[in-house]
Amino acid sequence: MLKAVIFDDEYIVTQGLQMMVDWSKYGIQLVGTAADGLSAGQMVRELQPDIVMTDIRMPGLTGLELIEQIMKEKPDTACIVFSGFNEFEYIRTALKLGVIDYLDKPITLEKIDEALQRTIARIGRQQEHVQLRTQLEANKDALLEKAALDLLLLGEEAVPAWRAAFGEPNAERAAGVTVLAATGRGERLDEHSSYRIISFPYGKEWVSVVIHYELPADELWEHLTLLSLQMQVTIGSGQTYTNIAEAGLSYKEALRALRYAVFLEEKGWTRFVPVEEHLPSGLTEREEEIVFCMRTGNKEGLLRQLDQYKHEVEIQRLSPEQVEQEVLKLAYIGYQVARESGRDAKQQANVSYRELGEMTSRDQMFEWLQEQMEMLHNFMKEDKQATSHNAVEKAIVFIEQNYSQSCTLQEVAEHVGMNATYFSLLFKEKVGLSYIKYVTKLRMEQAKMLLLKGMLVNDVSKKVGYFNYRHFTEQFKKYTGVTPSQYREGHVTAKVSDE
Repeated sequence: MLKAVIFDDEYIVTQGLQMMVDWSKYGIQLVGTAADGLSAGQMVRELQPDIVMTDIRMPGLTGLELIEQIMKEKPDTACIVFSGFNEFEYIRTALKLGVIDYLDKPITLEKIDEALQRTIARIGRQQEHVQLRTQLEANKDALLEKAALDLLLLGEEAVPAWRAAFGEPNAERAAGVTVLAATGRGERLDEHSSYRIISFPYGKEWVSVVIHYELPADELWEHLTLLSLQMQVTIGSGQTYTNIAEAGLSYKEALRALRYAVFLEEKGWTRFVPVEEHLPSGLTEREEEIVFCMRTGNKEGLLRQLDQYKHEVEIQRLSPEQVEQEVLKLAYIGYQVARESGRDAKQQANVSYRELGEMTSRDQMFEWLQEQMEMLHNFMKEDKQATSHNAVEKAIVFIEQNYSQSCTLQEVAEHVGMNATYFSLLFKEKVGLSYIKYVTKLRMEQAKMLLLKGMLVNDVSKKVGYFNYRHFTEQFKKYTGVTPSQYREGHVTAKVSDE
């Protein structure tokens, strides 16, 4: 059984976690707690715990100083830190020291559950690595996985360690990086001479960091396209960046693409499309959640996220002017999301910034914000009902006229004057199929008709928009259960027999 300790100067944290968490179900024994850094350091030396959960700020010895001490004496210890808001620089320092996870306060049972599951999985992998190290001189894969994860979390600061783990000769060849995030491991991506893949589980997703030796990444896209035909998992991919230090940006984009693909119930590969220039860059996780709820029409989720947002801002104890700026930013984001339909939402939202500036209390400002966001949400809902039929009909006509070419979601969305993400959600809601599935169905039905007319398979492939013969054959077989040649021969034989 694993041993764990908790260090925090807040009595409610140590006692609450001690009483509320069912440690035994994780195979963990909670062996001690402490409220100051000096006692904590002594307890670590005496009890030799496998897991240390500590606050960053403590009297006597800070959490960072304690972790630095632990990493020197027992580097295999799994350290998790608790942090308040505005402590990102402390978190970065903690990650560099070797911390494997961090939890924002207030700490909830859900956060603890996820963190413990990640930690146990990581400890399990570490134990397996220890066994392998008795057989091998070094476990390069484990070091590389950690270096790749640090690259996603720390960016530029993690590049030297990544280069060392990846190997300097190979690192010199690196031309770019793309990150994939999947709902599960699923089918393994094959290695290729033009790229190398580093895959590992992180949180609820399976992450793959693809290091390109050549750009453009045509081989990877073709591989993902073909593999997606038999995938039972959903994969989102971020953009490709030529600077390895920007892997974290690709990771965030991959998570966003995955989130929307899961909502649309898409299996296989979904590629991030950078079409959100109208939104501010660097949205926080909470702001991303609010945008997602607005786009998907989840009013209950929107109100819940706004309540959490209010709680977070209150904890930061900002001045009235700072609160006003934060509220204005979120109202602006909501307004920009509402405009994704192609129509101006300003009159419906009745935004009055002067009115906000006259408010002196946080409660008034948050009430104003909730009113604005609810009005914008209702506008988007009414707008969908009023304009969706015409927009989708117009899109379907455009798709039917252009499906034999490279008819992308972005092109169709621009044709009807909408943001691509908004349009994809609207299309699925009205048609019952995602854009990709609808286009695939249209192409396959047309291919069946052309094959029955006796057209050669290769010509049919190009006629319906597949310039990769292998991809067309795999897609057709998935759709009909037989290859194009088998379909044509079977129906021609049946026709001759009837005659």
